[in-house]
Amino acid sequence: MRIGFLGPCEDQTRLERAADFLLVSEKASRVIYLGDDGALDRCVASWAARLVGDDPTDEGAWRRAADVALWGGPEKIDAYVVSERKRLSLRCLMSLPERVLRTVEMIGDRVAVITFDKASLDEEDIFAASLVIYGKSPGPLVKGIGSRTFLTPGPLGETGGTMLLAEGDGAASVTIYDTAERAIHQEQVALPKTTKMRVQSSS
Repeated sequence: MRIGFLGPCEDQTRLERAADFLLVSEKASRVIYLGDDGALDRCVASWAARLVGDDPTDEGAWRRAADVALWGGPEKIDAYVVSERKRLSLRCLMSLPERVLRTVEMIGDRVAVITFDKASLDEEDIFAASLVIYGKSPGPLVKGIGSRTFLTPGPLGETGGTMLLAEGDGAASVTIYDTAERAIHQEQVALPKTTKMRVQSSS
């Protein structure tokens, strides 16, 4: 399992570039935006429109396919396939749910609590968690506290903002990148099993 995380960012060009890096170069199966400003949703809408035009819906894809089948030659068909594959890959990009303090992901058989602001969490929120992943931070951080590890890519900027979590064999490899796509921090994080688990989202 390879999950990407993006820190808060107001620059849509920078956000798109970092998301594409995680999807294409690092083969992330999902990329989660850790900001609370809706920036990724705006980025994806603009990105999809540039790829396929004003109607980036599945219904629009069928209309485009019909047009290409009727009027397009091999080059147009190839261009259609490339653009639609890219459009579909954008579904792997997701934001934290609105008005929800935290969400829960399973990393293997361990629990990861994901939030924008870790200060909004209480002891019950993180009781079953092996990982606490958050967005609000002045910079990137990987820090173990007791049986938990706190992770943040920091804001998307020169010193971080892009993070990849790759899970396997009871541990996770955490890599944080700068905007030049250079790894600036790599660390192995143990994923201890918890004895009790309650999975829910709270608002």
